[in-house]
Amino acid sequence: MIAGLGHDVVNVAQFAEQMREGNGWRALFSVRELRQCSLRSDMKHDDEALHIAARWAGKEAVIKAWCEALAIGDTAYPYTLDNTPWSCIEILDDSHGCPRVQLAQKVQDKLCASLSLKLAEPSNNTELAELAELAELANIPNTSGNICNAIRWHISLTHDGSLQDNTAVASAVAMLEIL
Repeated sequence: MIAGLGHDVVNVAQFAEQMREGNGWRALFSVRELRQCSLRSDMKHDDEALHIAARWAGKEAVIKAWCEALAIGDTAYPYTLDNTPWSCIEILDDSHGCPRVQLAQKVQDKLCASLSLKLAEPSNNTELAELAELAELANIPNTSGNICNAIRWHISLTHDGSLQDNTAVASAVAMLEIL
């Protein structure tokens, strides 16, 4: 069952301008993400900003998918703009070069807890009733420890255009699935 879908688009030229040294932008990414972006840029002989912007779009898409999964009813969003732990939401390539979502344990725990609360919410809303019914049919208990085993992230990143003529964009789509 698809619980949430998120999408984000980044103007790479504007993003590259914001990436100036000294303004703290590196703190938004993990060391592993920055290393992979640098290696990918070297391998493809293109600008590192393309790869970093795509990962930023991925992080934004993950948060949007998570928030969409919680949007029905009164469940609070997991983070605000001021306290989102961006470096703990990693977009990393697997051994085949495909992007994957990797959440730090504290973020994963918060995701599991928020989805468990959402599934346990009593409501007359038919969408929530269907969600709870599907969870029951799939033998997904309403406890955060068990739902964690049923959560899957799917993510796709892309970039296109040229930084030189300000046409480069990076885009990401993230899907949160509960098995």
